Amino acid sequence: MNENLSTILSNLPSDSGVYFMKDKEGNILYIGKAKNLKNRVKSYFNASQKHSNRIALMVQQIRDIEFIVTDTEAEALALEANLIKQHQPHFNVLLKDDKKYPYICITWSEDYPRIFITRKRRLNSKLDRYYGPYVDSGKLKDTLEIIKRTFSLRQRSKPLYKNRPCLNYDIGKCPGVCQNLITPEEYRETISKIALIFQGRIDELLQQLTAKMQSCAENLEFEKASKYRDQIQSLSQLFSSQKVALPDDTISRDAIALAQDDNHICIQLFQIRAGRLISRLGFFTDNKNSVTDKEKISLSQTKNESKTVDIKDQYAGNLYNNNGKMSVRSIAKESINNKYQDFIDSKNDEKGEILQRVLEEHYSNIDSLEIPSEILVQYNLPQAEILTNWLQQKKGKKVTIITPQKQQKAELISMVERNANIELERSQKFTQTNLEAMEDLAKILDLPTLPRRIEGYDISHIQGSNAVASRVVFIDGLPAKQHYRHYKIQNPDIKIGHSDDFASLQEIIKRRFSKTEEYPDLVMIDGGKGQLSSVCEVLEEMNLLSKINVISLAKKREEIFIPNQSQPLPTQKEQTGVQLLRRLRDEAHRFAVTFHRQQRLKASRRSILDDIPGLGFERQKLLLSHFNSIDYIREASLKQLQEVSGIGNHLAQNIYNYFHPNV
Repeated sequence: MNENLSTILSNLPSDSGVYFMKDKEGNILYIGKAKNLKNRVKSYFNASQKHSNRIALMVQQIRDIEFIVTDTEAEALALEANLIKQHQPHFNVLLKDDKKYPYICITWSEDYPRIFITRKRRLNSKLDRYYGPYVDSGKLKDTLEIIKRTFSLRQRSKPLYKNRPCLNYDIGKCPGVCQNLITPEEYRETISKIALIFQGRIDELLQQLTAKMQSCAENLEFEKASKYRDQIQSLSQLFSSQKVALPDDTISRDAIALAQDDNHICIQLFQIRAGRLISRLGFFTDNKNSVTDKEKISLSQTKNESKTVDIKDQYAGNLYNNNGKMSVRSIAKESINNKYQDFIDSKNDEKGEILQRVLEEHYSNIDSLEIPSEILVQYNLPQAEILTNWLQQKKGKKVTIITPQKQQKAELISMVERNANIELERSQKFTQTNLEAMEDLAKILDLPTLPRRIEGYDISHIQGSNAVASRVVFIDGLPAKQHYRHYKIQNPDIKIGHSDDFASLQEIIKRRFSKTEEYPDLVMIDGGKGQLSSVCEVLEEMNLLSKINVISLAKKREEIFIPNQSQPLPTQKEQTGVQLLRRLRDEAHRFAVTFHRQQRLKASRRSILDDIPGLGFERQKLLLSHFNSIDYIREASLKQLQEVSGIGNHLAQNIYNYFHPNV
């Protein structure tokens, strides 16, 4: 410890707050929270502390410590979560935004909220709410489909007709949101009922619907009462098969457990409300706490030493000698067992830290009403008291965190752990399949390393019109959509009636690699020898052909072409490496065609009024409403244009000048 750190430690306050561990270059290594900053930070430098390898490595790199004092532990917890998201320190447990797990989003920021499934959790507004991520996407889709059949909801993001509702309104599937046939207050009341389902408060919703059904029946409103009855039956059927036997079905509880391999950790969180398993949430993180090779050797030696002592003790007689004192071998065995138990305890502490991080992340993003009264955890949490106090403060009621050791609650944790292991095995198989595909592709192309980042390019147009290009990226065999890009072809020679895929590809490759020195492991062009030759030509002009591995994949026979060879490589269509390229090619084609269709639709909706300076969409509507057609607008006098409500004198002059440029 240097003099600077000693000074910082001696001046630390005893208040609650958040601390930052920094290296010699000022990079943040770790962000943590503490009930007592002084005691917590000093514990890292206490020689008697048994740190994990990860923490021990971090402590060696610490050169500076900063802190922020907070008024309460709850404030420290919330601040820590925000800072970890912002800075992503290497030594913190960082949860992945796993794109394969979907969320349910309710857009409360809109007058008429939408409900939809998404795999991207992006808060466009603080009012919008996300529920999940849900592991079983199929069951989630079925649930949402039943909800849409049970409740009358908006079916489209945009109205189909301007002045009348569509068929969904006539058959009772939509309340006529597009024409404001239902007030925002009435519609939001319906959405509030649906939100109770994803909050796990299904019994509360059923009670509300039952009370309204009875009230309507008493008032002789039998049609409304029958609708409530149908909703109750549908919802009861939805959750009838999801029963979990526990001693007290009135308590809402969450159960969390994890499974890990050498690379990843899978965490499962089961939400149980009134004895029903209402959802299963999944989280992934990199395993920075995995047992190292050195630890495996040490652990193996410890176990062997323990077995040796056991065998010798069988011949040594009793564990105690005649004087009532422990034998030397018994002392050695106890020391080895303690060493082994310390190792296991340190690993369990790290697992408890991961579970705590997941719970903090999860509960910080949900409504207070969704926080259960009881939380069952697989391992003891390192800062359970801080988390409990924060949850109780947020919920306004008592919250208990338990590490069950026996009977039904422990069996529930075991069930959650088994599910985590199954999800981890599925992920391992998927990862292994992708690894085999990359190895096969590297063998086919004779690459020195695995092609972990592959970029695919394609062109889309109709006889030169609305020509666009796409770039898709696969990392470790998986689509990395955050790196996808689409391009509009800027070459003026490419227009309606004149297409040139070769020139389009050259333009895109030049735009892609002219401003970067970071290159992918492999570039794949959708096409044959001609497309590949055009790309190689521009790469050679840029002196990049020797730095970038580039190939093309022809559609008809799935043939792979490489530079300076007229014949395709000898491959089979069903080879794993070729299948990986086909997936990349198909994704590049899909992405290009989708963007091309968007551009074509946008062009088809374009009006010559769009070219008039200062004339936006709303004022275009005013003009067309007044004159009924563009021909009448063209023939209108300046005075007639000025008479249109919302069109000022200056804008009227612009419109008149546009249609009469020579006047």
